[in-house]
Amino acid sequence: MIEIQAGSGNIYADLSLLQAEQMLIKARLADKICEIIQKRKLTQQQAASLLGIPQSKLSNMLRGQFRGISETKMLDCLAPLGRDVQILLGRARRSATHRRIAVVFA
Repeated sequence: MIEIQAGSGNIYADLSLLQAEQMLIKARLADKICEIIQKRKLTQQQAASLLGIPQSKLSNMLRGQFRGISETKMLDCLAPLGRDVQILLGRARRSATHRRIAVVFA
């Protein structure tokens, strides 16, 4: 019999990968960038030119290979794609030992 466990909502944490929270943020950003590129019907070459990055780097990002790309660079990609980026800082609702970082798309 196969045992099934509920996921935490972060596959990277479930797999015990280092920097799981950052990897989830990058995955969500890459997904949004891909979604916008598809909606605008841009080729990867057109999108890469618009974003000012090599097409190969964009291709890697869109395939989930984003270890060499910072969250800042990914956020910077959203403005040329017609999106505003806002960073909201608030008081932690939990103990000081547990912090929360999230990406929310409006």
